[in-house]
Amino acid sequence: MIEYIKGEIVEFSPTRMIMDCNGIGYEINISLTTFSAYQNRTEGKIYIYEVIREDAYLLYGFATKEERELFLLLISVSGVGPNTARMILSSMPPAELVQTIASGNESGLTMVKGIGSKTAQRVIVDLKNKVKSAEGLAGATAVSGYTETGDEAISALVMLGFQKAASQKVVQTILRKAPGKSDLTVEQIIKTALKML
Repeated sequence: MIEYIKGEIVEFSPTRMIMDCNGIGYEINISLTTFSAYQNRTEGKIYIYEVIREDAYLLYGFATKEERELFLLLISVSGVGPNTARMILSSMPPAELVQTIASGNESGLTMVKGIGSKTAQRVIVDLKNKVKSAEGLAGATAVSGYTETGDEAISALVMLGFQKAASQKVVQTILRKAPGKSDLTVEQIIKTALKML
């Protein structure tokens, strides 16, 4: 499995990008949320989800692990494929999508092109409880410095045996309270988190 690709962005549009990594150009399908995150950038790191079918090998890319996690939750719903999930993620930012599902806002989902009332109901029924634990996760993307050091700290805490949702909440709190958020090292975040968990 490909976890992420890091390289130079050689082609870029609202639905796809081609990233050159060591001379190999990867075509990656993206959402508008990811498009916004990479605008005016010539290189970057993108988190990947692979779709391997008999007739195709597709890569879907996300600016954050949180967006990828929401994508995985969406495609776990019967009747929601990768392209529909990407359409949903293009229609609203991750934090808003989590809020829409958690509050059971069916009309918010049916406004997305290709989502009917039945699919919207299925998404809400299947994911309502799952996104509640992800609520801190979607809000966390707004915290500056979260993606790099925060992600590493969360991964380390999960490997240490702590629950992901709890780890995300604690790391988000630490980053919000820290005066110089970007100055915190992964070690400092982990040490502080261990005292709080």
